Amino acid sequence: MTPAALRHLSRTDPVMRRIIRAIGPCTLEPHRLRWTPFQALVRAVVYQQLHGRAAKAILERFIALFDGRAFPSPAAVLAVDPRRMRRAGLSRAKARAIKDIARKAAAGVVPTRRAAARLSDDELVERLTAARGVGRWTVEMFLIFTLGREDVLPVDDFGVREGYRVAYGLRKQPRPKALLAVGERWRPHRTTAAWYLWRAADRAKRPAAPKR
Repeated sequence: MTPAALRHLSRTDPVMRRIIRAIGPCTLEPHRLRWTPFQALVRAVVYQQLHGRAAKAILERFIALFDGRAFPSPAAVLAVDPRRMRRAGLSRAKARAIKDIARKAAAGVVPTRRAAARLSDDELVERLTAARGVGRWTVEMFLIFTLGREDVLPVDDFGVREGYRVAYGLRKQPRPKALLAVGERWRPHRTTAAWYLWRAADRAKRPAAPKR
């Protein structure tokens, strides 16, 4: 993220300024060249409710159902027997969701990378959440980590709300609607703000250094 984002957040929010000083530069680097929208959504579904290592193994077995060297196309996913997807480790619900994402990618509802670049965040949320197994949070992670959108605030994310609670000294996490209102001051750099709130939550989990 840009130095302009850090200047804006520091100028508009004293607490955010303190977090930035404590944590240092934002190191968020979206995988713009790594995943297409179709690939990113399939990967997100595979990883839902799983630890990273287990999800990575299932994703690799899923890709191996095809030629094993490259991510399958929507047409290839539509053609594969769902029972083979299950044997790769996917649940029935995830197999159905991936089939539906492939169907919507083939129909153009899930856009290509070039088409996605022309759509607003709200347009992408509306289109992509039409796919089975894809909720708003999944699309927001896609906007941040695949497309590199700079003004996304995932207010339903536990880590973001916990980071806000810790950083602002609250007893309870803010409700999503309240956090959305607070986040207006961070526009148009809410993605960077979210990254710092994630880091604030991470720092709070670390055990305190022993006193000497």
